[in-house]
Amino acid sequence: MLVLGIESSCDETGIALYDSAAGLLSHALYSQVAMHAEYGGVVPELASRDHIRRVVPLLRETLIKAGRKLDDVDAVAYTRGPGLAGALLVGCAFAEALAVALDKPTIPVHHLEGHLLSPLLSSDPPTFPFVALLVSGGHTQLMRVEGVGRYEMLGETLDDAAGEAFDKSGKLLGLPYPGGALLSKLAEQGRPEVYMLPRPMLHSGDLNFSFSGLKTAVLMLVREQGETLTAEFKANAARAFQEAMVEVLLKKSLKALKQNGLKRLVVAGGVGANKQLRSTLNSEAKRKGFRVHYPELDFCTDNGAMIALAGCLRLQSGTPAKEAGQFAIQPRWPLMEMSDQRTA
Repeated sequence: MLVLGIESSCDETGIALYDSAAGLLSHALYSQVAMHAEYGGVVPELASRDHIRRVVPLLRETLIKAGRKLDDVDAVAYTRGPGLAGALLVGCAFAEALAVALDKPTIPVHHLEGHLLSPLLSSDPPTFPFVALLVSGGHTQLMRVEGVGRYEMLGETLDDAAGEAFDKSGKLLGLPYPGGALLSKLAEQGRPEVYMLPRPMLHSGDLNFSFSGLKTAVLMLVREQGETLTAEFKANAARAFQEAMVEVLLKKSLKALKQNGLKRLVVAGGVGANKQLRSTLNSEAKRKGFRVHYPELDFCTDNGAMIALAGCLRLQSGTPAKEAGQFAIQPRWPLMEMSDQRTA
């Protein structure tokens, strides 16, 4: 079964071909970061227009890389939500029109399920069941994953997600968009324990998160410095922020593993590429005897490969494909609505 995957939920256009027998055949990705950097954040209308410009050339590139033709495709998977409405509509319309032309079915995919399953594309894929730490964009969640479509929410963010806190704190430190990635790099130059920032909800007794207070602590630290922020201050503040963030994510993940009696942790989403988070989790896994799995770095951010994979796995698990030509997007779409949506 050959599945074409299309991702267009925000500011990356991704296309991929996934074969149920041979695995990922090819993928292509275009990021709009440079365009949105001029405005300090994603401009939805510009994002939608750029997806329109990129989707056909990326499809051609993907087919050429794989040595396949459109007629070889058995189904078309695309991101139905959550995401920016206009951006989602571009991918949905393209996928549905293409499927009608090819007389093939479509598979609407939940964006976060794509991230959740993306470590299955790695050279060291996890086996079910496992605990998943999903740290993608506006989402920070811990889940117990029994299989495709079998998810139990263990804890989630009550306000700012990890990725949002990274970006907002980066902006407070005067870093250009996207601030989160630059903050992580800057933190490598900082000295540990120069500043001590709060660890929100670390001892809350549950598995929920809250990072708005951590962001506010960075704001107060910046205000104390006055108008001039030295390079040394920025590096040390970035280090302090990242240390606080990593400790909370680590401790909550360990607690989730213990409560569920599991020895496998999956970390997925953009923050999953953070070097300090990976290093800390790897050290703790070695010390406490559990396994931790990540997607390849190319698949931490939004991409078509995870959508093609999720679509293929959905079909294999019994979720029926739908007839092409039915346009439907869900800019707001809780992942738990996808749980157990399979045929008997």
